[in-house]
Amino acid sequence: MRTILLIEDIKSMRNAIERILTKAGYRVVVAGDGEEALHTVQQSIPDVILLDLMLPKLAGQEVLKALKRNPATVHIPVIVLTSLSQKNEYRLRSDGAAGFLEKGDLLNNPGPLLNTLREVMDDHFRRQHSGAAFKV
Repeated sequence: MRTILLIEDIKSMRNAIERILTKAGYRVVVAGDGEEALHTVQQSIPDVILLDLMLPKLAGQEVLKALKRNPATVHIPVIVLTSLSQKNEYRLRSDGAAGFLEKGDLLNNPGPLLNTLREVMDDHFRRQHSGAAFKV
């Protein structure tokens, strides 16, 4: 079973997304702020991270940078969840984000969330295993 770390500060949104992911067969670990997220990721290394940008204590972009600087977490794909426009997408991708999802209609239409998760995990799996095939 794949594990997803969901980092979202709004409890109702966090609970709703957790239900969607659990129903889809994922194991979900949650964090409500940036500092808790960095602690939680060390305790339970997830397969994918869903990261809200607007977080208390430590902003989502700072969490992303910290995850990508840490050798233990640099390999984990991070999908950014945001209610903001994607004007910062280039900067976030250069910081290591693997994908983006707007939170707007996420609860009414979870299809894009589940599709993005599958795509990111499949791509990550392919990249990990294609490199391993060429090692001598």
